[in-house]
Order: sequence, then C-alpha cells, then structure tokens
Amino acid sequence: MKPLARSLLIAMCMLPAVPAWSATTQRWVVLVDNGKKAGEQVVTTGDDGVVRTSFIFKDNGRGPEMKEEYRLAPDGTFTNFHITGTSTFGAKIDETYTRTGDHAEWKTTADHGERTVSGTAEYAPLAGTPQSGAATVAALAKRADGKLPLVPGGTLTMRELAREQVSNGKDTKTVRLLALTGQGLTPNFGWFTDDATPGMFAFIAPGFVQMVPEGWEGVGKQLEERQKKAEGELLVQMQKQLAKPLPGSTLIRNVRVFDSVNAKLGSASDVLIRDGKIVSVTPTGKATKADRSIDGAGRVMIPGLWDMHAHVSRWDGALHIASGITSVRDMGNDNDTLQQIIGEEKAGTLLMPHITPAGFIEGESKMSARNGFVIKNLDEAKKAVDWYHDHGYPQIKIYNSFPKDVLKDTVAYAHSKGMRVSGHVPAFLRAQDVIDDGFDEIQHINQLMLNFLVDDTTDTRTLERFYLPARKVADLDFDSKPVQDFIHTMATKKIASDPTLATFEFIHQRDGTMSPIIAPVADHLPPDVTRGRMAAEMNIPDDATYQQFDKSYKKMVEFVGRMYKAGVPLLAGTDEMPGFTLQRELELYVQAGLTPSQVLQVATLNGATVARATDRGVIAPGKASDLVLLDGEPTQNISDVRKVALVIKGATAYAPAEIDEAVGVAPFAKPAVIVATK
Repeated sequence: MKPLARSLLIAMCMLPAVPAWSATTQRWVVLVDNGKKAGEQVVTTGDDGVVRTSFIFKDNGRGPEMKEEYRLAPDGTFTNFHITGTSTFGAKIDETYTRTGDHAEWKTTADHGERTVSGTAEYAPLAGTPQSGAATVAALAKRADGKLPLVPGGTLTMRELAREQVSNGKDTKTVRLLALTGQGLTPNFGWFTDDATPGMFAFIAPGFVQMVPEGWEGVGKQLEERQKKAEGELLVQMQKQLAKPLPGSTLIRNVRVFDSVNAKLGSASDVLIRDGKIVSVTPTGKATKADRSIDGAGRVMIPGLWDMHAHVSRWDGALHIASGITSVRDMGNDNDTLQQIIGEEKAGTLLMPHITPAGFIEGESKMSARNGFVIKNLDEAKKAVDWYHDHGYPQIKIYNSFPKDVLKDTVAYAHSKGMRVSGHVPAFLRAQDVIDDGFDEIQHINQLMLNFLVDDTTDTRTLERFYLPARKVADLDFDSKPVQDFIHTMATKKIASDPTLATFEFIHQRDGTMSPIIAPVADHLPPDVTRGRMAAEMNIPDDATYQQFDKSYKKMVEFVGRMYKAGVPLLAGTDEMPGFTLQRELELYVQAGLTPSQVLQVATLNGATVARATDRGVIAPGKASDLVLLDGEPTQNISDVRKVALVIKGATAYAPAEIDEAVGVAPFAKPAVIVATK
C-alpha cells in the first residue's frame, strides 16, 4: 500500500454509477475549489459481509476510477481484498489479496508474493480507496499495543492530534484527527468518528481536496483549518529539532567552491559567512576569526540548488532541504495555502526552502485545474494578475483551459506589470502560438513536443497530452525544418523551459519495474515506498507499445540536449516527489549531452536568474549563504549530488543525515561537524 494519505491522494487524483447492491450504503463527496464536486465514494456493506466501494475522482482532465471489495476477519484485517480500475494516467489496476489461516498471498500488476504470517497482520495495498485505508485504521484501533503489523512489511501506528465537534444542522458529531506513521516518508492524516472502532468521517488534503460525507459538505472548511493547525504544531517541532542556527560568523574551511558563473570547480578555499550572508571566499589556510567553524575536509561546495517546478505542501521541505534544495519555484497552488507556507518559511518556523511563487491562472471548463484563479474573460484575468502582482509574485503561469481569445492581452498586461509569463500551452494552440503571444517560458517536455503533433482540433486537456507524445515522438525528425526553426525561435527569443524529464519517465515505465526516480536510492528508502513505485502509470499493454514509448522518451531527452546546445535557457524542475526527483533530473541532463558542471550551473545560477533571486545562485561576497557541501566529485559524476553532507540556508544549517533519519531514509553522507570556536 502506498502510505494512507498518499493512497488517498492518488485515489483523489486517480466508478461508474453506483451498483445496485441492497444493504447499508454510505456516500462521500470529493470537493475541490471551495466546494466544487469532483468525485465521490460510495460504500455498500452487504448482507454477505463484503464491503464494496466505488470511487471516482476527476480533476485537470485526469483521475482514477476504482472498484474495490473486501471481507474482514474478526480482528478487522483483510481476509480477501480485490480492486480493479484505472489509475490517474490510465494504467490498469488489478490487485488481489487473500489470507487463509497463516498463509497470505497477493498479486498486483507490479508484483506478487506470499508469506507465512501469525496473528494479526494487515495487507498494505498498492492501490486502494479511502475506504480500505479506513478499514486499516479500524483494525489498528483494535490492537492493545497500538501497533499493526503490515504485509508485505512494516508496522503502522497512530495517535490522536485533535477533536472537533461538527454539525450539519440536523446531526452533531465529535470527530478525531488521527496521524498515522509507519508508511511513507511523512505522517498521514484522517478524520475519524469517536467510536471504539473508528469509522472514516473525512479526508482533507489542505489546499487541495476535501472528502466529506454527503450532507456534511459545510464542515470541510472547519476541519481543514483545525487540521492545518495540528499539522503546523508537528512541523514547528520538526524545525526546532533539525535546525542549527548560525548566529554571528561561521568559517567553512577547506572546500572546493563551484563557480556557477563559469561552470568550473575552484581550488581549496575558506568561506566566511555572517548572519546569512557570504563575507569572503579566500584561499584556504588564512587565519580568520569566527564564532564557529566547519571543516569542509576537501568537499565540494555548490550554491543551494533550485527546483524550478514545485507545488509545495508543508511537508515537502524535509526532502527538499536534505537534497540540497534551498530554493523552489511554486508553479501553482491554492493561494491561501501558499501564502501561509511562505509566511511560515520566512518566519523560520517551517522546514522549507525559500519559495518563489508563480501565480496560477486557469480558464473555466469542465476540465479545469482548480488552483489559483479560474477566469472566464480578460477582466477577470487582469484582476488575477493584479492580485499576484500586489502579493509579490514575479510571474504568472497560464494553464490548459485558458481562453485563447484573451491570451495575448493577458500576457501583455502581465508584462506591463513587470511580470514574466509561462505555462502550459492552452488547448487548441501550439507552443509556437504561445511564444508568438509573448510567453517567456514553457513548462514540460510534452508541451514542447505537442507543437509538432497537434492541430486546432486536438484537445490537450485530456490524457492525449501524454499519450500523443508517447506514441508519436519516436518518429519525429528533429533535423526537419519545422523542428529546427522552432528550436531556433526559442533560442533567439530566450524562451526558457523546465522540461521535467524525470517526471515524464512514467511514459516508459512498465509494471514491475521501479520508477527511475527512486531506483538509484531504493536501498535508502522504506520498502513500502519502493514497492509503491513499481506500478505503471501509463497503459502499456504489450512489448510493441513499450518499445514505441521508450523510443519516444529517449528522443525527448535528446531534444532537451539539442535545446541547450542551441542556447535555449534550461531550468531544472520536477513537478514530482521532492528532492529525489531533482537529483534524477540532473542525471538526465547529462544523458542529454550536458557536462556535469553545466548541469550544476543550470540547477543553481539559471534558476536564480529566472526567478529574479539575484542574491542566490552564486558563491560570492554579498550573496546569501545558501550553500551545500557534497561528498564525491559532482563535476565529474553528477550522481554525487545525492551525497549531501551539510546544507546552509541563510543563517541556519541542517544535517541531511538527521533529516533523512527523521523521515525514515537511510543517510547518504556523514554530516559535516559544526564546532564552536569561542
């Protein structure tokens, strides 16, 4: 099973009409965008003891559809479990588990196995509806020791964080917020009834989605606010535990400083920082007094990395910082939630990189993404731009359903405010069209490839925006005049791109193979995380389809190399799992033909330049002391970017090994030691 919240979220972003089962039926509605219905869960408990669930969620032109049924043993664990359907991107779901006596056996599209178990043990599905996650919580509640062993492995625990009394005008209930640990890399949260055997009441992903019982839609906001407060208390504790303040001066001795301007590694140096700023960079060995010192031991020092395509949640910061990412660009979020996160980061109470926000603007349609502002006309678009400008956003991001008849004027209006404009290519347009309309940047490699694959009738708000490039890029001639002219236009106009290559590796990932994002670090991660990343996301039914998709993906990597060599500004972004995805992204740039030093320049200086964060991206006097110490030789082997020994973000240091251990990851490098000198 993916961890409970991840399982539910994938369900939220992953059936048909309600089946005609006679028995007790419960309904939940899935809400986005302040109450807009985007899905439902219908649970029927039959007279035969079988619980049957239909789940559907559609947002942003995609989402899962699942049918699930299970039967429980007296201890509340599954004796039989079966789920079918399709995932967010259309991959087949078909998973079965059975337990007979002490024999447990499971089979999914990604793995299969059997195990001898004794006593209580709960199966952890790869795919599951919120309802099956709730059944697991109920089984855990029956355990006197507060621990629930899991199959294939792991142990689940929980604790209560809050209680709330809610009312729908007719009934009043007391519900409990439970935090579950033991699956995934962060706690998972859910609201449950105040019973000896808790039942699921609501699932809230703050700023994104609410799933509440039908008839109780009005309590979602109340529960979300209380959950955000409870999560915030945990996050403050984490920051206090892991942050190492560096007031005054700190001397970092004997480091080889990466020159991000010239993309080359310098000789041994000492770097003096004071109160969050770099004071000097001098040849090592010169006597300098400081409040504390750090022995760099010949390690490589690079500027803090940038992830230029994030959608941050409050729990993302640990994985970002542990990976050396000290700055992120948020490319679309719930505005209120993002403002809260930015405020907490600036106040120093949240473990989180610096955040540069991009204002999300979408057009109204049945397939709209519900982040930021959803507009219908130019006046509403201008009001959205004004709001983002007034709140300090340096750019806006246009999305899939944005009305093309007001696109050019919206871009011009944003430019008049001094803001950059980037985004997806709206439906029924090509990348060349948005460049002509003034875009400064285009997100994602598929949005670029679609330029050569669509006509004015192709609706790229559907899954075709993924399947069309997967099918067609393999046969696209990159030396043809249309492709060469397009690359030349991007280079001449300096149209930037964050291609998010690592994220799009799902295009050629087959069931039973591990996601390339985590394959290189699988030995460091909890088994449930690696198992959850062995399921395909695309529908790849046979070898011929795989070969075509694989060839297409490899050509996308090649295209990024061609763009870079032509002079197109390249940005390192992810739009996926924090931390580990950026590390994989940088490896793919080397595969595209960049040198490791050029890749480090892209991931530091390029990001800071486009984000207009002129105090970052370079190690030089007067710049912010956002610094990363790496073991190994990252300018020769880009994979060494994973060996992070120390991260300094302004006036605070972090030991990635300590962060990794706190979230269940085996460390990648021994921490550099900070020693007080007076």
